[in-house]
Amino acid sequence: MMKHYCYFLLSLFFLTTVLQAQVETEIIPPFNIKTITFVQSGQNAIPVFTLNDSFQLQFDDLYGNEANYYYQIVHCNYDWTKSDLSESEYIQGFDDQRIQEYYNSFNTLQLYSHYKLSFPNKFTRFKVTGNYMLKILNENREVVFSRKFILYEDLVSVPLQIKRARNLGVIDYKQNLDFAIKSKNIQFQSPLQNVKILLLQNAEINSGITNIKPQYTIGNDLIYKYDAETQFWAGNEYLYFENKDVRGATNNVLRVDSQDTYNAYLYTNVARGSNPYTYYPDINGNFQIKNINAENNELEADYVWVFFTLSAPNYFGKKDIYINGMFNNYAIDPEFKMDYNADKAVYEKALLIKQGFTNFRYTISDAKGNIDRENAIDGNFYQTENNYFVIVYYRENGQRYDKVIGKGVATSVDITN
Repeated sequence: MMKHYCYFLLSLFFLTTVLQAQVETEIIPPFNIKTITFVQSGQNAIPVFTLNDSFQLQFDDLYGNEANYYYQIVHCNYDWTKSDLSESEYIQGFDDQRIQEYYNSFNTLQLYSHYKLSFPNKFTRFKVTGNYMLKILNENREVVFSRKFILYEDLVSVPLQIKRARNLGVIDYKQNLDFAIKSKNIQFQSPLQNVKILLLQNAEINSGITNIKPQYTIGNDLIYKYDAETQFWAGNEYLYFENKDVRGATNNVLRVDSQDTYNAYLYTNVARGSNPYTYYPDINGNFQIKNINAENNELEADYVWVFFTLSAPNYFGKKDIYINGMFNNYAIDPEFKMDYNADKAVYEKALLIKQGFTNFRYTISDAKGNIDRENAIDGNFYQTENNYFVIVYYRENGQRYDKVIGKGVATSVDITN
């Protein structure tokens, strides 16, 4: 009897360990939830904020029925497993509260309710830095969608340079991050084990480079000068369309019409991978909500069916092609998968997108979400302008969570050999 009881306890221990080690992943929203974005100072923001920053999560519900939504916050380790901290250790106050700020659209063909969740608020303040998962729940406490964000403190400096790849085979296609971590206030303990970094290209928080150890140290400075481990495929400048006036065909919009909602038909895009690099300004995958005939863009910007067309016949029958950018959190999801029109030999897709200025790109991926960046439809060019971020994590010996102690930022506009 005692033997069976011991087996039961051992099984329970392993089950508990597995559950605790479960990785928190972002849940893609249903069709009615659109334009999810973190906002700071009135602008869409990459969700990396200082601990005491004020910011918002905003989103629209196309049902427009003023549904009740609630929020929960999970503190995570560097690898996005749930940390050992109790809620009272990372939140001053509590979560599981209803989102109280929401408004209905007006002067729009597409009805929607617009929600705002501000931090800090009267219920919730953050006490520690780290990775966080923000979950939005419905009245039945089912998770509707979730989003990652990161809070940090400026405790270290991170000098960062963007350089061309050192490998001649990819020198024209990749960009390399050359950086260091320096601190006068922190004496790093066992930096090879305790210091971790996350490297981000633009806003792609789910496609960052992780688990890179310092190559060597000089005193208390940690040096990262790798040849291959810290490289990104450079990609190409983002495509864009502008429909700030939904009734007129403007930048990259061929024509418009309206039925129940407005329809915008874009010019056909051609795969640019075999063409020479051509510079034109983009906003690195971001978007701006704008209705030039409105006073309140959050509530008066309309939703438009945007019709995309891509001529890339060489990709037919290989991997799937998706449309993404910050407007959909770079989601690899059936909603954004293009369909091949054999009669016209083009890929086509219609997406419902809030009007304004939108960056987008065509992405190749398999069904498991593995993106093929090497064979990108629009190619890879070292001249491409990208923003890069180095996020620094540190867990002192005996500490129970991964602090985020600094951030480095650079742009490839200043790329060097």
